Amino acid sequence: MSVPASPALRWTAAILLFAAAGLSIVLPFVSATLLTIGIGGVAIAAGVSQFLRVTGAGDTQSKIFRVLSGLLYLGGGVYILAFPVDSEISLTLFVGFLLAFQGVMELAAAAAGQGPARGLVLVDGIVTAILGGMLIAEWPSDSLWAIGFLFGIGLAFSAVNLITAPAPGEG
Repeated sequence: MSVPASPALRWTAAILLFAAAGLSIVLPFVSATLLTIGIGGVAIAAGVSQFLRVTGAGDTQSKIFRVLSGLLYLGGGVYILAFPVDSEISLTLFVGFLLAFQGVMELAAAAAGQGPARGLVLVDGIVTAILGGMLIAEWPSDSLWAIGFLFGIGLAFSAVNLITAPAPGEG
């Protein structure tokens, strides 16, 4: 995890992470729904981006693939926005794999790092990987609340890691 050099910026970021974590844990269904809607919005933006890139494509085949890609992104994004609760079930599985991958990457960072916060990065990686594994194992039965709750726990651990990690140039 990259740590800002400014102590005020570190504390501000950590406080925001703790606030988001608390809201996600207390209101997991709302958090999961908002995450789903956000992903739908990003998919629509990606679809529009693909359509804007059509003019830059050199040949007809490239243009066709860009249009098809744009339609897929737009269709998926519109579906997610139209049916966010149904989309949470698929998103839960995706987030489970995402958290498991992030946990493995944190473990790799802990193995490669030599700083004093190495142990915390290791704990962050273990917890994040376990949370991802829990989402995958319990899917789809806990899809409507688990994503928000586990996301909040992950945010809380990231905030603790941010506060306790040494600033650049320290340690």
